[in-house]
Amino acid sequence: MDRRRFLSNAGSSLAALALLPEPLTLGDESPSSLPVAGIVTTYRNNTHADVILGKILEGFDQQGGSGPALKLVGLYTDQVPDGDLSRQLADKHGFSIASTIDEALTGGTDQLRVAGVISIGEHGDYPQTPVTQQKMYPRRRFFDGIVDTFRRVGAVVPVFSDKHLAFNWNDASHMYKTAAAMNIPFMAGSSLPVTWRKPPLSLPFGCEIEAALAIGYGGFEAYGFHAIEMLQCMVERRSGGETGIKHVSALQGDSIWNARDAGAWQDDLLQVALAGMPGVRPGDPRVLMKDRAAFYQLEYRDGLRATVAMANGLASQFGFAAKLRGREKPVATWFELQEVKPFGHFTYLTQAIESMIHTGKPAYPVERTLLTTGILDRVMHSLAEGGKRFDTPELAISYEPVAWPFANGE
Repeated sequence: MDRRRFLSNAGSSLAALALLPEPLTLGDESPSSLPVAGIVTTYRNNTHADVILGKILEGFDQQGGSGPALKLVGLYTDQVPDGDLSRQLADKHGFSIASTIDEALTGGTDQLRVAGVISIGEHGDYPQTPVTQQKMYPRRRFFDGIVDTFRRVGAVVPVFSDKHLAFNWNDASHMYKTAAAMNIPFMAGSSLPVTWRKPPLSLPFGCEIEAALAIGYGGFEAYGFHAIEMLQCMVERRSGGETGIKHVSALQGDSIWNARDAGAWQDDLLQVALAGMPGVRPGDPRVLMKDRAAFYQLEYRDGLRATVAMANGLASQFGFAAKLRGREKPVATWFELQEVKPFGHFTYLTQAIESMIHTGKPAYPVERTLLTTGILDRVMHSLAEGGKRFDTPELAISYEPVAWPFANGE
């Protein structure tokens, strides 16, 4: 299970990995393309498989222009519904459709034929957990299948797992620990940390954050994860680095406003974040969000308190605001997404994946997504139990952030 042994036997293009620049950025002269396998739930138009792997196949604009220095050589699709694109794309681009995860990685041989694996457990027809209504995407099953192949052939390559690691903490912890034990370069997460920020705000490394609030919208799990990752990519830069989460709760209805009145979250941060975002509905937030919103309350182990306001009925964008010690006014930014194909924010996520596969080093720490996965799981249980506060000793996750760039320009 030695990645270096694999690379030494995989041809001259792979042997040159150490000479490539880090990180790769849009506009750089492209290095030689490296082969990858895709492991996906389903591949239809505008699914995550389409807007990630489609950029490898047909360029960042998905119109045949330039794209990442990656080449899809094998694809496993867990489901093949009406509207599937994978078979016609295989005919067009010459990659193989595999009947198993192992076959996608090895082509039916005893050696890996890829320099990286992209696992996308998002979209498709899967059940929900009965109590918390979490979508049971097979992300751990995909990961375990990839690992089984690594063990069989005695080699590993970098793995990217889209969105949160799993729908429950135990699976996420298993995936993280397995990757660490096997020295698998491992990365996961949302496209929100790398999308456009307007204004282009990065909190200074080592800053002291007095309070923070993120705004999200949509489904409490699927889009709540994006909002939590957005919050985390900002607050992880605070003094002392990330130390993990102590308590989690999720409030709805009158409990949201009772918490505000008790000082658990600050209305001025909500207003500052909303002021920088388009599409905010005018009117009384309490009325607009009635029975539709949920506010996730997070207390970090170092004492920072932060809120994720899933402001359905009021907002339809993602935003962030924070109070920093030594600054009179809060800072805020809007996290803009491109709402139509090619969904350009996924270009920047694909570039982060590209960098990891070429360098063997994750663009940013997987510990961020391990933490956000754990937060989300506790949030969903809190919602199911009427806002119960959960102590989270399992989320004592420490890591140092990195200065990976986000999207720039218009």
